[in-house]
Amino acid sequence: MSLVGFALVVAGVALFAVGFLRAREPWRRSQGLRAQDENSERYRAWRGGSPGAREEKTGASIAMQLLRRRARIWGAVATAGAFLVVVGFVLAFG
Repeated sequence: MSLVGFALVVAGVALFAVGFLRAREPWRRSQGLRAQDENSERYRAWRGGSPGAREEKTGASIAMQLLRRRARIWGAVATAGAFLVVVGFVLAFG
C-alpha cells in the first residue's frame, strides 16, 4: 500500500466519521420537528382550522430548514470522506 493511498484512506475515514457524527443530530432533531409539525397540522384540521395555515412560515419551519441544511452539509462531508477512501484504495491497490 502506497503512502499516498494510505493517507487518503485515513483522511477519508476521518472525514466520514466526523461528517456522519455531525449530521446525525441535526437530522434527528429535524425529523422530530417535522413529526410535531405534522401532528399540529392534524390537530388543526381536526379542529376545523383553515387549510392555508400550513403555508405560513413559523419558527419551527425555519428551524427545520436550518437543521436540514446543516445535515446536508455534514452529509456532503461524509460523502467526500467515502470518496477519498475509495480513491485511496484505488491508488493503493490499482
